[in-house]
Amino acid sequence: MDRRTFVHGTAATLAGAALPTAPAPMLARPIPRTGEPLPVVGLGTWQTFDPPRRSADALARLERTLRTLHGAGGRVVDSSPMYGASEATAGELAERAGLGDALFWATKVWTRGEAEGVRQMEESLRLLRRPRLDLMQVHNLVDWRTHLRTLRRWRDDGRVRLLGVTHYQTSAFAELEAVVARERIDVVQLPYSVALRDAEQRLLPAAHDAGVAVLVNLPFGGGGLLRRLSGEPLPPAVRAWAASWPQALLKFVLAHPAVTCVIPGTSNPEHMADNAGAGSGRLPDQKERGELLRALEL
Repeated sequence: MDRRTFVHGTAATLAGAALPTAPAPMLARPIPRTGEPLPVVGLGTWQTFDPPRRSADALARLERTLRTLHGAGGRVVDSSPMYGASEATAGELAERAGLGDALFWATKVWTRGEAEGVRQMEESLRLLRRPRLDLMQVHNLVDWRTHLRTLRRWRDDGRVRLLGVTHYQTSAFAELEAVVARERIDVVQLPYSVALRDAEQRLLPAAHDAGVAVLVNLPFGGGGLLRRLSGEPLPPAVRAWAASWPQALLKFVLAHPAVTCVIPGTSNPEHMADNAGAGSGRLPDQKERGELLRALEL
């Protein structure tokens, strides 16, 4: 049974044009600096919200994906100027769906120099159609000292609520750790999955100790593992706490106490519904996480 077949029945209600007005329960974890509860499953927009053709069908599908996230109780939408038209697409469709104020908007600054950083962040506000942003992150640590200075001013002025830094490569973990420990940021975004567990060694403990929220990108490890698992049955032990392979992989990540929210990317409302299911029910304990790794031969 492939992913589409597995989730088709449960996703049909959530992914339809009309969704329930009351969001379904989803586990939430507090942002340490503020105490604000953040639903644990969000949505990444890299590639997924930059369709090759902006056809009516493609945009309607993306709008259903946003509606599905919200209908399941999720809020976090993460983007970047690096992601092509993703900011513009997400902003347009959220406004069309009447979800602009209901979502937690996170994007990034990805350039060098103070003036260019300000220009880029102003453009992000315009594209996302927001008067202010929930979270602005320095993308891949590019000129992070300059941009953090600007972001602190923006936070004081009420233009952003939270600031953070990101990277997707393990080679940057030492620098990320130093920023987390010394710069009093609110959020760090990093890669973490069953197949890439380097963050467990130092970076996740450092974030926990510093009171910094953690957004996890690439929680499926880039998608190759999911493709390999397509059609493979869930082991009985895993079925005790997950209803699908995507949920098992996401729940493995969420079971780490330092993780605040995972942001898998998708343009498919059925996949969004399945991903959101990882935010409900219990998480695996340490023994069960080990059993999953052994089942995957990782």
